[in-house]
Amino acid sequence: MHSVRIGVDTGGTFTDVVLVDEASGQIVTTKTPSTPANPADGFLAGVHKVLGLHGNTVGLEAVSALVHGTTVATNQLLEDRPDGTAHLGFVTTEGFEFILEIARQSVPDGYGNSYFWVKPPRIVPVHRVRTVGGRLDHLGAEVRPFDEAAATEAARWFREHGVTAIGVCFLHSYANPDHERRMREVLTLEHPGAVVSLSSDVLREYREYERSVTTLVDAAVKPIMRKYIDNLSDRLGRGFSVMKSNGGVLSATEVVHQPITTVLSGPAAGALGAALIASTAGHPSVITLDGGGTSTDVAVVVDGEPSQTTEGSIGRYPCKIPMIDIVTVGAGGGSIAWISPEGTLKVGPKSAGADPGPMCYGKGGTEVTVTDAHVFLGRVPPHLLGGEIPLDAAAARAGIEGLAAKLGLTPERCATGILEISAFNQSNAIRQITVKRGLDVRDFPMVAFGGSGPLLACRLIDVLGLKAAIIPPEPGNVSAFGLLTVDVKNDYVRTHVTRDPVLEAMAGIFAELEGQAAEALDREGFADHVYARSVDLRYYGQAYEVRVAASDGPLTPAWREAVLERFHEAHQKLYGYGYRDDPQHAVEWVNLRVSGIGPITRPTVARKPYQPEEPSPVCTRDVFYESWARTVIYRRHELGAGAMVTGPAVIEEYGSTLPIHPGFTATMDDYGNLEVRRELG
Repeated sequence: MHSVRIGVDTGGTFTDVVLVDEASGQIVTTKTPSTPANPADGFLAGVHKVLGLHGNTVGLEAVSALVHGTTVATNQLLEDRPDGTAHLGFVTTEGFEFILEIARQSVPDGYGNSYFWVKPPRIVPVHRVRTVGGRLDHLGAEVRPFDEAAATEAARWFREHGVTAIGVCFLHSYANPDHERRMREVLTLEHPGAVVSLSSDVLREYREYERSVTTLVDAAVKPIMRKYIDNLSDRLGRGFSVMKSNGGVLSATEVVHQPITTVLSGPAAGALGAALIASTAGHPSVITLDGGGTSTDVAVVVDGEPSQTTEGSIGRYPCKIPMIDIVTVGAGGGSIAWISPEGTLKVGPKSAGADPGPMCYGKGGTEVTVTDAHVFLGRVPPHLLGGEIPLDAAAARAGIEGLAAKLGLTPERCATGILEISAFNQSNAIRQITVKRGLDVRDFPMVAFGGSGPLLACRLIDVLGLKAAIIPPEPGNVSAFGLLTVDVKNDYVRTHVTRDPVLEAMAGIFAELEGQAAEALDREGFADHVYARSVDLRYYGQAYEVRVAASDGPLTPAWREAVLERFHEAHQKLYGYGYRDDPQHAVEWVNLRVSGIGPITRPTVARKPYQPEEPSPVCTRDVFYESWARTVIYRRHELGAGAMVTGPAVIEEYGSTLPIHPGFTATMDDYGNLEVRRELG
């Protein structure tokens, strides 16, 4: 009996599933409709479907690892439902009850004058905030003792008012968690039915506002995450792992204690899967573009590793957890084309979603989408998923013609304009994650995947001046494949602000963090442990830090100088200046970090057989690029390594389509990737 590993990525429209046979290396992919009312239904249907395609007659007993990518934990926050945080309360230090209201006093980009900006509701309104006396200083020393009576009164108030999820964030608890832990003991005694999140457990790092919100988001999603995980575990009858935003996985039994770590799990898996595919093909540094129905997620991979950040957010809530640095833009296949009050054509961010979806779906959609434009121009086949979803080309044509008439354009000009705007929206997201991070976009090829990712690859090459676009095999399942490429990973942080670091003290903090990581990895059953250190540094007087890697081993003066040199180089690259040789600008150490990693065996990407002869198209159809013309259509699975397709052409496969514009070529590499480039000369 062969042992297999399965990755399941639950999306808004489809649940994507990938199976890897550990003995033969065989990879099996499939899709099944998602079930938003109960995502576990779609999950289980996908698992059984892929096992059937593999020919497995034993069932789940043959599955050695089951990894899940999901956004169940954060849907209520992303959707901003009024009841999403109705069960949530907050405990903080006496005198700091308005920390959520004051926040950072910042105004979102685009408003300029804050007079026109209306501050959104806080995650917890003031009437559900309780304060408790007691005070610690910034080093963790107790200034005033913890007020047991006030803590008891707060716990009873929450119980009486039906507040069942509580976040606790006391001033300077990153330096000493004692008061927060005593608050949890009181809550357990007085309100045993409540779930509690402590900031010293969620984010042991300074900056009270961000730490408070991060803790509250964790508390808010704990009940729904626990319910979902318990339901899925009961129906599976076995354990499984869940993808985290930091690029690692965690067992389901552990993730219920820190559900905030699963936000962006699907996009993170996509970036990791694309990174492995590209590295195998000889491209260690790439831009990843994951195009879906509603949005497009972009990330940067440097030397095989996606860039990380702790400045992310969930909806409008800042969350300083380690996560892969992903920029999302509302430019997907379902993005709606509309006319602004000024009479100009706009595309997105509003989406038609899966139901009713684009007009060509034939489900009653009445608004033109990006997919309708592709269908009208003949760039996608008259069906999706190999014929499982037929498309209504006449409905797409009627929609495009109606919109074009309002704009005073020809239908072709209108449709190409929709795609051009969508391409520029995607290119802006790519610039945001490259140029704004100090990177030259022209240094990177782009890996385009997801159902709609490859559709605009040729235009993005021209708009951004990219080297090439790489389209992986089965692009619609790259995120699910990525779930099978990741190690178990936990992150630990401790704030330690100093301009004159004492190496012995920092060594003690690193040892404590590595001890916590070791305990977690032991619980996960890993005999081999890997620890990755990093440090947040800044020039004295700056408000934000730059993170750099720190090598393992003993902390010596040479170790310290190597870390400082990495910081100067990173600062110069990010901001264009540094103070390496200026003693007037001291370097301040802020946070010490450790990632505990349990390594796994990654699936291997098989080579494709070489195809010396010129590929043969399967048919032709009318396609509009620069004009209408009869255009050749290829089936991707019929192309071997070395096969070259010259535009104009269209390459179709089960989960996606690649239009090849005039002046471009697509060449199949040894691993089944299509490399799209502009023809030389």
